[in-house]
Amino acid sequence: MKTVSYQPSSITDISLIHAQYENHAFKPHYHLDYHIGLISHGQQIFNYKGSKHQIGPNFIQIMMPDQVHDSLTLVKQGFSTRIFSLSSDWFSKLSDEMQGKQFLPLLQHCVQDKWLYQQLMALHIRLYEPQAYQLATDSLPLEIFSQLLFRYSDVKQPSISCIGNHHIRQLRDYLMAHLAEKIHLSDLATLCQLSESQLLRQFKRKTGMTPYAWLARLRLEQALLLLKAGKSSTDVSYQVGFYDQAHFVKAFAQAYGITPSQVRRR
Repeated sequence: MKTVSYQPSSITDISLIHAQYENHAFKPHYHLDYHIGLISHGQQIFNYKGSKHQIGPNFIQIMMPDQVHDSLTLVKQGFSTRIFSLSSDWFSKLSDEMQGKQFLPLLQHCVQDKWLYQQLMALHIRLYEPQAYQLATDSLPLEIFSQLLFRYSDVKQPSISCIGNHHIRQLRDYLMAHLAEKIHLSDLATLCQLSESQLLRQFKRKTGMTPYAWLARLRLEQALLLLKAGKSSTDVSYQVGFYDQAHFVKAFAQAYGITPSQVRRR
């Protein structure tokens, strides 16, 4: 059983998720943006970069773009969570202004910090249920996420994960440019100057997912962004490469717990 709500905030680059999961498990997946999660009740287990973690209240879960992870409930009662979805551009700009570094900030993926947890929880509630004080609403995300970066970011330049002669972001850019088309394994192998079997092995080793599963998630992540921007479900399904509307609705609901028509637009 699950109850999920996706909602835009008054800040374009910040979206909000409020969810309750019971006896639920997410298959390995990734996001195109930063996901900052806060569990209000219950316990969650997730696997990330080969390590298993158990978290509950007072923990902050930080998932960077493109990082594959899974999740499951630990107890029968499940868990409740509030999640910030922050665009990479917004978060990296904030990091650049603080640290003078022009690349995506690296953050610890799981931290226990009661004070910051409480600040983030209060911020999520404020943005989820907008109040009249717009100046505070505009300012608080900058203040609180600056604290997150100050305490738990790594100023080292991230290593580039390469598959053949292309790193993963170049492959993502290629796939994004061809989402509405049929993409063959041979296309990716040629692009990376690898054989098809070499590409399969390297892709799974570097990302934790098969190229097909990775592409399927990319299509759904892009669909979510387009739906939030106000595009119709029918237009979005074709734009991201789903030629059967029923298949698109089913895949979207399995991934996010709601149908495309339930996504609240900005």
